[in-house]
Amino acid sequence: MLKQIAVSELEVGMFVHKFEGSWFEHPFWKGKFLIEDAERLAAIRESRVRTVVIDTEKSRVLATAGHDAPARPSAASAHAPAPAANSRINSIRQRTAVQVTSSQPVSMEQELTAAAAIAEQARDKLNKTIMAASLGKALDVRKVEPVVSDILASVRRNPQAFSGLMRCKLRNEKIFRHALSVSGLMVALADRMRLSPPEIHNCGLAGLLLDIGVTYLPQVQTMQDPDFRHIPRHVWQSHVMLGYRALKNDGDLPQAVLDACLLHHERLDGSGFPQGRSGDDIPIIARMAAICDSFEQRLGGYSGRAPMDPAQAVAELRQRGAAFDEEILRVFVETVGLYPVGSFVVLASRKLAMVIDEDRKDPLRPVVQAFYSLDSGERILPHRIALAQGNDNEKILGIADLSGLGLPEDSQLRELVFLSAFRNEARH
Repeated sequence: MLKQIAVSELEVGMFVHKFEGSWFEHPFWKGKFLIEDAERLAAIRESRVRTVVIDTEKSRVLATAGHDAPARPSAASAHAPAPAANSRINSIRQRTAVQVTSSQPVSMEQELTAAAAIAEQARDKLNKTIMAASLGKALDVRKVEPVVSDILASVRRNPQAFSGLMRCKLRNEKIFRHALSVSGLMVALADRMRLSPPEIHNCGLAGLLLDIGVTYLPQVQTMQDPDFRHIPRHVWQSHVMLGYRALKNDGDLPQAVLDACLLHHERLDGSGFPQGRSGDDIPIIARMAAICDSFEQRLGGYSGRAPMDPAQAVAELRQRGAAFDEEILRVFVETVGLYPVGSFVVLASRKLAMVIDEDRKDPLRPVVQAFYSLDSGERILPHRIALAQGNDNEKILGIADLSGLGLPEDSQLRELVFLSAFRNEARH
């Protein structure tokens, strides 16, 4: 039996069925688990979640004490984390803070904790900035600038972790997800292009602010979860000028950031907007932003189209060669891979898998998580395959078609496979 209760009523032995709130509001990757110790209970109470749904049949404390009135700890113990819990929580925070300031290469597993912490902090800062804009207040971009340095440090430690997390974990917060994703892509691309530190910073900041203008669209202000596909095209296109004017009024932004925000929908062949520029009339940073923004747009769905698989998005960008800067697009594909993290692929063994990490020495043979057999027509125990380190007969044949297989919808499946791949790190 499922029952909604306040976090303050939780006890050790209760089975959490669902957190009521955004993933950013709690520190757990798993949505369902048994609260086995005071440490985990303290972590839930220290989060921003206020209510949870528990499963009374799977809860040990309710099975023992009866479903009506489970025994409660004293008021003092109900709100004070145990010493061991305090120690562990503090150590995690210190470890994450140290990791954020370091740029030494680490594995995907090692970086995910720091990437999640950076994303949470960035979301808070962006939320305050966007809320202020929606209330008609002047933008204070200085509050979000520190986010760029954190994202850059994460990308340098592991080029795939932050962007992979954005693709596979975040849901139902389109504006924040898009801004963080594009910023991460811009930073990674700028770093790979070996731009100067100030230029890399400007690229990351531009990524965060590209679509700040959507905040000023009346349709968006009345939506709980904005879906730009349903906003009239001419109205949606006005967001670039609205955002540019708001950012220009800030007074402190570099011209490069303003250029990116105003011109990221321009195309080299002159088919873009708002000014129909072409060729050399489009600054380099705006050409970079056009590619990163277009890639991320395709992942979320646009112009009435369904969301694309990351590998499909890469393929489509490459097919539109005349619209994008050829050299920058080549470096972008090198950065994210032909099969970016989150892509569903078919293997030579007729297994379906999802790309979960790159192989830095052999980008065409990434690390995948297999989850389905086409031969048996059934799900299989998820398992990791490092294509570059295994049998030469196992390779990617192409992008997978998941239709008609009875699998969860793509975004949900992507999250489930991602969690199955990194469950050990998720426990932290």
